[in-house]
Amino acid sequence: VQLQASGGGLAQAGDSLTLSCAASGGALSAHILSWFRQAAGKERKFVGFIMRRTYYDDSVKGRFTLSRDDAKNTVYLQMNSLKPEDTGIYYCAARPDSFSVWSYDYSIWGQGTLVTVSS
Repeated sequence: VQLQASGGGLAQAGDSLTLSCAASGGALSAHILSWFRQAAGKERKFVGFIMRRTYYDDSVKGRFTLSRDDAKNTVYLQMNSLKPEDTGIYYCAARPDSFSVWSYDYSIWGQGTLVTVSS
């Protein structure tokens, strides 16, 4: 499976953005799909995952929503009420078995899309 992330851009605090992660070469529905983000100079951190259910980091819970369109083989990350601390490069990642919040457990990565939120 190959992943292509898109949808990043500039936003102001309180705005919304939707990121997409499109898969090719395999069915995304057969994988756990997670989003991570990495702020400048910081480690890559878990944001949320979707499989049969969704799970979110506390920092985004209630503001971010994951959804999937299996017909398009795409997962979406709807980000509402954006904050400056949401700024970073967002990566989608997939793994075929169990869920993990650790980036080192994922071997399939998209190229990242930059989200910048100004105050």
